[in-house]
Amino acid sequence: MAKRNIETLVGAFVLLGLLALVFVALKAANLTSFSATDTYTLTARFDNIGGLKVRAPVRSAGVVVGRVTGITLDPKTFQGVVKLEIDRHFQFPRDSSAKILTAGLLGDQYVGIEPGGEDKNYAPGDTVTQTQSAVVLENLIGQFLFNKASDAGAAAPPPAPKK
Repeated sequence: MAKRNIETLVGAFVLLGLLALVFVALKAANLTSFSATDTYTLTARFDNIGGLKVRAPVRSAGVVVGRVTGITLDPKTFQGVVKLEIDRHFQFPRDSSAKILTAGLLGDQYVGIEPGGEDKNYAPGDTVTQTQSAVVLENLIGQFLFNKASDAGAAAPPPAPKK
C-alpha cells in the first residue's frame, strides 16, 4: 500500500512539473496572456516592419502597454499595416509616435510608443500617423560599405603628369 502512495505522489509531482514547463514555455514565447485586460485598438503604417511579429510587445518607456495583434500589407501603398492592442489604462496623446525598435543588438523587435503633448488622446480604431520604420541591419551595413567604397574612389590622388 505504501508503494502505491509513493507512485501516486511521484506521478502528481511529474504532472505538476510538466504543467509548469508548459506555462514557462508559453510565457517565454509570448503565446499567451493569462490576464484579461480591457484594451483598445490602434493602427500604425510602416514602410518597413523588419522582423516584427504578431504578439510582439508594445512598449512605452520600457513598460509593456500592449501587443501587436495583426500585420498586413496595404496593396495600394505597399506599407505594412500593424494593429496594436493597447491596455485601456494607458491613454496616449494624438501626436504620439510609434517606432519599431530592437531589444538589444540582434534581439526581437517591438513597437515603441513615444507620447506626445497634445490634450486629446487616441480613440479606439485611430491610426498613428507619426511612425518610424525598423532599422534593418543589412541595409545599414550595405550603406556603410557603399559610402566607404565611394570615399575611397574620391580620395584617390590624380595621376601624376607625364613628362
